[in-house]
Amino acid sequence: MRSKQEWRRAKVAEIETPAPDIRLVTFAVDGLTSGFDPGSHTNIKVMINGAPAIRTYTVIPSRPGTLAIAVKLHPNSRGGSAYVWTLKPGDVTEMTEPENRFELSWRASHYLLIAGGVGVTPIYGMAKALAARGQSLRMVYGAKNAASMAFAPELKDLLGERLATFSHDDGEAFDLAAEFAALPADAEAYICGPLGLLEAAKRAWRAAGRPASRLRYEVFGDNGRFAEEPFEVDVAGFGTTVAVRADQTMLEALQEAGVPMIFDCRRGECGLCAVKIVSSTSDLDHRDVFFSEEERREDPRICACVSRARGGRVVIDNGYVTEGRVPAQPALGLPAG
Repeated sequence: MRSKQEWRRAKVAEIETPAPDIRLVTFAVDGLTSGFDPGSHTNIKVMINGAPAIRTYTVIPSRPGTLAIAVKLHPNSRGGSAYVWTLKPGDVTEMTEPENRFELSWRASHYLLIAGGVGVTPIYGMAKALAARGQSLRMVYGAKNAASMAFAPELKDLLGERLATFSHDDGEAFDLAAEFAALPADAEAYICGPLGLLEAAKRAWRAAGRPASRLRYEVFGDNGRFAEEPFEVDVAGFGTTVAVRADQTMLEALQEAGVPMIFDCRRGECGLCAVKIVSSTSDLDHRDVFFSEEERREDPRICACVSRARGGRVVIDNGYVTEGRVPAQPALGLPAG
């Protein structure tokens, strides 16, 4: 599903801090037409370096007529989280009607919910919805420490012994193999967290012999194996070199340079913005969840919306026939999700 792009006036009604580095902002939104399911996202118009941009965040359960988002202030923010952290009650922007790309199936006998850090944002809503319907569930939640676990008190009250928390600072960690081994045959797992957690979960799920269709996941688009560094991109056949700053994605830089690109989700999930890697002088930082590890080795491609290079220069093929010149037509694109 692509974003409906039904923009609504949104006024900041309330700001809370459920964890030291997470800000929960509730907006009073004009003309919301319906409620939304857990796992839904909204687009929000932000200002970055004086220019308008669009960012996407999970919608947190909130009272009717409002939309709430919980945003972690990233040290290498591309501008979205930094903007949200400048908001104060009374400020006005625009948001879209929520849509869902991370839906609960409502078909399983038991649900395992796994959250890593700020990945709790969609999982929190799922836990509330499942508990309200009396569904069988367990939730495991890990973060740097107890203080950084947003919504932990509410989740503890809601789930009791069905919630297990893990503090990295205290040397605690998930035992994914044990969690998966304890599940009934038709159980489903839903995971949101850093890329390392998702990759480990996918490996453990396969090793357990469980069907891929019953593992659902979502990843942060701004985390990978390496810290963000600037790098350069040569587009095969275009005769131009594009500089990618540390605080922007390859997709954003290519669009600004007039390179035609197709894209949709902007989260490394749909694969539409994937480009072929012709050569690279540095390591690639794969941050998508679209390609498997085997595909990355055998046919090097990366999702330009999230993945990047660790400095240096890469040569890419974006799939367009160009006759050796930069085309005059504007960049192509699908609505950001």
